[in-house]
Amino acid sequence: MKTLRRLSLLLAITLVLAGCGGHRSTRPSYASSRGGSSSSGSSGGVYDDTSKSQGSRYRDSSDSIPDGPPPDVSNLPEPVPKVEPRSLYGNKTPYSVLGRTYTVLSTARGYDERGIASFYGSKFHGYKTSSLEDYDMYKFTAASKVLPLPSYARVTNLQNGKSVIVRVNDRGPFHEDRVIDLSYAAAVKIGIWPKGTGLVEVQGIDPSAPPQEEAPPPPLVSATPAHAPSIYLQVGAFSDPANAERVAAQLRVANFAPVQVSDATIGGRIVHRVRVGPLSDVDSADQVSAKIEQMGLPQPQVAVD
Repeated sequence: MKTLRRLSLLLAITLVLAGCGGHRSTRPSYASSRGGSSSSGSSGGVYDDTSKSQGSRYRDSSDSIPDGPPPDVSNLPEPVPKVEPRSLYGNKTPYSVLGRTYTVLSTARGYDERGIASFYGSKFHGYKTSSLEDYDMYKFTAASKVLPLPSYARVTNLQNGKSVIVRVNDRGPFHEDRVIDLSYAAAVKIGIWPKGTGLVEVQGIDPSAPPQEEAPPPPLVSATPAHAPSIYLQVGAFSDPANAERVAAQLRVANFAPVQVSDATIGGRIVHRVRVGPLSDVDSADQVSAKIEQMGLPQPQVAVD
């Protein structure tokens, strides 16, 4: 009997200590309703459990935005790129999230990628980014899977020509069809809000390069470009044309969208790319991508041309 009481007492002490030692992690998993804002940690003290794996820290569900009209960001200053030391957190490479592995680039210089942008808002406002800075959705920041933290990039909306310089201080988005996650303010600035997604070009900025080496920023325009960008899903790039045609035949039978096989030179050798598209919008691309995976084919990569 004494032994049983002693075990019960030890169990109770253990539970109390476990409760006192908990930390709230970055990007909490609760979902806030549209129109409401999630609680900010700036007043209550938000802690980031750096012992957690990156995979567990980046899982998220629904998000929200502030109620009412979007903020006036026309006079909000864009960040001025400058040389900064690497963050002690968020630059581990390689790292794995949700079963996929990513490699962080050594520099933003030369990075130029087109794809689908999304944005994040109230759910993360005031919480820690991957670099352990406080996320402020009213600043021009962004999350990238591969750019170093911190770094800078110019993001241009290919559908209206608007652009913004962002400071990359977070990891994500870990939806494979997305190339960058913008802060709420940056999304409003270039017209990604309120739709939620948009086709963009992300160009890395190297502050250490002499000014003449940096390309001049594109003009900020509101007119729709003459050549509207289109979304394609690249299912593979094959050295053997027979393999490319075999995959293309499977996709044509499924009849999701037009299927193209085109040649490209990559690394000095010719490859045969299998693409599905053009697709009408991001939602269609997401749906077709999921159906292609259900066929047992590799998850396609988004290509914006």
